[in-house]
Amino acid sequence: MLQSLSIKNYALIGQLNINFNQGFSTITGETGAGKSILLGAISLILGQRADTSILKNKDNKCIIEGVFDISNYNLTIFFDDNDLDFDKFTIIRREINPNGKSRAFINDTPVNVSILKDLGSKLVDIHSQHQNLILNDTQFQLLVVDIMAQHKDLLNEYKNDFKEYKKLKNELNNLIEKSEKAKQDLDYLQFQFNQLEEANLIDNEQEELENELDTLTHAEEIKTNLSKVYHLLSGEGETSINHINEAKTLLSQLNNFFSKSVDLTKRVESVLIELNDISNETEIISNDVEYNPDKINNFKERLDLIYSLQQKHRVSTINELIEIKDNLQNQINEISSYDSEISELTIGLNKKHDVLIKKADKISIQRKKVIPEIEKKIVAILQSLGMPNAAFKILQTKAEQLSVNGFDTVTFLFSANKKVEMQSISKVASGGELSRLMLSIKSLISKSIALPTIIFDEIDIGVAGEIADKMGNIMLNMSKNMQVISITHLPQIASKGQYHYTVYKYDDNDTTTTDIKLLNDDERIVEIAKMLSGESVTDAAFENAKDLLRFTS
Repeated sequence: MLQSLSIKNYALIGQLNINFNQGFSTITGETGAGKSILLGAISLILGQRADTSILKNKDNKCIIEGVFDISNYNLTIFFDDNDLDFDKFTIIRREINPNGKSRAFINDTPVNVSILKDLGSKLVDIHSQHQNLILNDTQFQLLVVDIMAQHKDLLNEYKNDFKEYKKLKNELNNLIEKSEKAKQDLDYLQFQFNQLEEANLIDNEQEELENELDTLTHAEEIKTNLSKVYHLLSGEGETSINHINEAKTLLSQLNNFFSKSVDLTKRVESVLIELNDISNETEIISNDVEYNPDKINNFKERLDLIYSLQQKHRVSTINELIEIKDNLQNQINEISSYDSEISELTIGLNKKHDVLIKKADKISIQRKKVIPEIEKKIVAILQSLGMPNAAFKILQTKAEQLSVNGFDTVTFLFSANKKVEMQSISKVASGGELSRLMLSIKSLISKSIALPTIIFDEIDIGVAGEIADKMGNIMLNMSKNMQVISITHLPQIASKGQYHYTVYKYDDNDTTTTDIKLLNDDERIVEIAKMLSGESVTDAAFENAKDLLRFTS
């Protein structure tokens, strides 16, 4: 509930501080006194747009602050989600600077206007002639039925399931789209993979092939040179090995009397052994080396294949080609797995859909069950408000497809007069009729849920006398479950208030200022008498005012 309101430098208000109470409060005042200004200031802390035109003193900033008791509103989750400090006495402040910049605060934490508006919608419901247009909103109409059906837990379960269902459906659609696109690429990916797979690439193969090809292409030169080396070392005639053998013999003859020759002899023997090995190996290698055009062609073809694959995939090694082949295999496997994933998701989606249908059917049954009761009670309230021929019906329609609200849409049908066919509200209801219909609906649902503070902004326009009295009684009854504030010009309603405030304006030097005060019993009699007879209050008006207050109390 709204506990207190502080307004500074707003329109005709210089400085204003007012406390409010639980129950039913009425606000009255002469036309132009500033009741709409007061309402405008409240709207600002509820997240409405603002500009510098509302500044009373253009050099100073405007500050509007409201203190709300939110202990019974279950708003801790909202505060946690928005990283705000929760306090059962929450302070909302709005500041508008002369430069047009607006700032908003919740418990001294800066917030954007969207958060302020979201919280404001949970704290105060300003009901005006304009707000009656919400009656034409099918979402509001369905909300009324759901409130009266009292299946909030089931509806929340359904909405959570529906949210999961939509998420699953989007996931499935994305997967199907991804699968279809991937399958378009599958042939190309498979072709690339097959090409690399058929190449049967082996790690380090390229280097070996290139070395072998070099050997084969230079076979004659290699064979000739190796043969010459062999003949130089151990061929016929004077060879290197013969000369070294002779050197060995000469050195060994000195070993008995020249000790240094022993080491030299051994070294020559080592050289001789190595040269013999070299000679034998060159002969073997020379015999193995042959010019083979077929092998050369085979090696060239193999290398050409490797080079073309490297060029195609823009790499320079066989290892990189093997890595590309493995990646292609993974992509092909992933595409192949889409079908099983799609099948699995489809099964899960169908199960969730079956659960939703069962819950949606249950919700529909509960809505259908409560609709006659709503119709009956609304008609009864309307008749008490001076509409004896009022007819009200709720048309429940079941759609083929599930929505966030289940299968149902509802339409309010209304007729205020006898023998006039019921139609949708927008086609048949006048402003005054809409006010009474909305009051009837809010009166009805206020007994079923904890509504926020409701401010009725002159919804009594177009009514008077006994009807006004009954409207006042309805608002008074509503205040047993919530805080109700009514801005009114009717004494019958003003007298019903447990607390009566008056908005007035006065001239102060060169400026006109608006203020508000809580009336005591005597002041209240005078105010209601003025409402009955005008500025010149008659004795009869005083007596009537006393009677109204006495009757109310």
